[in-house]
Amino acid sequence: MDKILTIDNLSKSYANGNNRLKVLDNISFEIKKGETFSIVGPSGSGKTTLLGLCAGLDYADDGKIVLCGEDLTKMNENERAMLRNQKVGFVFQDFQLFPTLTALENIIIPLELLGDKNARSKGLELLEKVGLSDRGHHYPSQLSGGEQQRIALARAFANDPEILFSDEPTGNLDSDTGIRIIELLFDLNNQAGTTLVIVTHDMELAQKTDHILRIRGGKIADEISVAHG
Repeated sequence: MDKILTIDNLSKSYANGNNRLKVLDNISFEIKKGETFSIVGPSGSGKTTLLGLCAGLDYADDGKIVLCGEDLTKMNENERAMLRNQKVGFVFQDFQLFPTLTALENIIIPLELLGDKNARSKGLELLEKVGLSDRGHHYPSQLSGGEQQRIALARAFANDPEILFSDEPTGNLDSDTGIRIIELLFDLNNQAGTTLVIVTHDMELAQKTDHILRIRGGKIADEISVAHG
């Protein structure tokens, strides 16, 4: 099976007063196309930093990142942005919807950026898939947290991404709503055949994925393949 993401000896540190704080130390792993993969660890272990690097949202100090066949470490910001627009989807803990746009407009933004002539019809189809056909004209402030995250999921799949990165997707939701969002995320992912990478501190959620990478103190603690069924 082809690899969609290869991380090789990745390190990242940040300035902390006069010192540098090492957040990730020599991380290496790979993800195959179509896999579901979770990155787990305690708060402050470097999970979100690692996700940002994998998705080309930030730059590493050392190491190599190959995403969808492209070496991110050799790309400038414009090239990275183009790769993200065309091949990557995102779901964040805090939804990151545009408050001045309706639910439907939020979904079709990635398609309009790509000049897709069918953006509106695809958006309406995605609204239906996430069970919010009747909410397309509402603004984020008129939607519950669960509904906002459904819109964020629809947007994440709008550009038919090859890989989707999700950072604590249920972090701002109550447990019942969170369970429904995760079911929807996995359903949409199965339908689309996307590679799914989830950052979470929730081991129950991690157990639903094919593979678990556990990090602690910026290093890989262990890597587990999960048997399902």
